[in-house]
Amino acid sequence: MNETIVEVTDLKTSFFTRAGEVQSVRGVSFDIKKGEIVGIVGESGSGKSVMAKSILRLIATTGKIVNGEIRFQDKNLLDMSERELRDIRGNRIAMIFQDPMTSLNPVVTIGKQLIEVICRHRQVTKAEARQRAIELLRQVGIPSPEQRIDQYPHEFSGGMRQRALIAMALSCEPELLIADEPTTALDVTIQAQILDLMKEMSAKTNTAIMLITHDLGVVAQICSRVIVMYGGMVMEKGPVDDIFYRPQHPYTQGLLKSLPKANGGEKERLTPIEGTPPNLLNPPLGCPFADRCPHVMEKCRQELPRFAQVGADHETRCWLGIQEFKEVAGTHGAE
Repeated sequence: MNETIVEVTDLKTSFFTRAGEVQSVRGVSFDIKKGEIVGIVGESGSGKSVMAKSILRLIATTGKIVNGEIRFQDKNLLDMSERELRDIRGNRIAMIFQDPMTSLNPVVTIGKQLIEVICRHRQVTKAEARQRAIELLRQVGIPSPEQRIDQYPHEFSGGMRQRALIAMALSCEPELLIADEPTTALDVTIQAQILDLMKEMSAKTNTAIMLITHDLGVVAQICSRVIVMYGGMVMEKGPVDDIFYRPQHPYTQGLLKSLPKANGGEKERLTPIEGTPPNLLNPPLGCPFADRCPHVMEKCRQELPRFAQVGADHETRCWLGIQEFKEVAGTHGAE
């Protein structure tokens, strides 16, 4: 069994506003092993990005990690000083941020920003760091990297800025790469190239990757395991085949039904998930999906379900799953 690289336990992150406490992440627990690519999926506002930024303690000033533990190779990141974290950020744990427009310094060249990261964490000369930066820009599909390296972010298109951010994240060959919508601004050709590069890096250096995305096609293509989030909580987690072909939580089923299907010329209407996500200023007492769930029971509104084991490494937070699991266990016990 592969060694666990990061383990998150009962993570809770809130933002304190004039309106009150927004509970963005509410008791999230999971782990990622070395060399594993794990997909984090869910609607906008489900807590995916806040959870990812909590790992690196990059929460805005109005936010606070109010509970939990984040163990990176047996050290709790929440107990580390800011100086200790600076040696980890961008080096052992790197993050590709969602918005390339605001993640790069507009008054510093792309090359200088890349070289600074490499020199900060690697014992190399500036000339060696520059060659490494050029090669990284070439790997992520930026044409004429020898000239482009001296240009400013405003001289790059949105897709090229995204690729520059990806190059920066890959520059020090991190042990854990957190990729927040890394291919959103890219066309399909470059997207395929970036995904292949990430898979190759994971296989070559045993890098673990946490991939946050709305694109379930990307998840199916490169991930081995999937974590489904909703209302700041994990609703279901398991191997990619189980999540796609044997989804147990009604929310996961709804996500998959809302996708267009490539099944030839047959026309089929998409099935949307009716309703809106819960208000995390005043989160529901029971299951956060209860108001939108077609199978809701009164118990769902009153009590938060615990996780039910519905397969090998496959868990769902649903009273239906718990009830079905008990019935199966009872049947087996009677035989």
